[in-house]
Amino acid sequence: MRCNVGTTDRLLRIVLGLVIILAGLYFQSWWGLIGLIPLVTGALRLCPLYSVLGLSTCKTEEQSA
Repeated sequence: MRCNVGTTDRLLRIVLGLVIILAGLYFQSWWGLIGLIPLVTGALRLCPLYSVLGLSTCKTEEQSA
């Protein structure tokens, strides 16, 4: 699959995912599991929603990686 999550987008997704997970742990809530979505999409550099919508935040040279 082609990369469709750029470097800045990736960093924001990973940080946001970790913040949501930590907030879920702090408040002892299952809602923290939602943080896995941005965390995984950032780690894999692939967002299924971007694929469906035909979007990409990757630069041209990053897409081949």
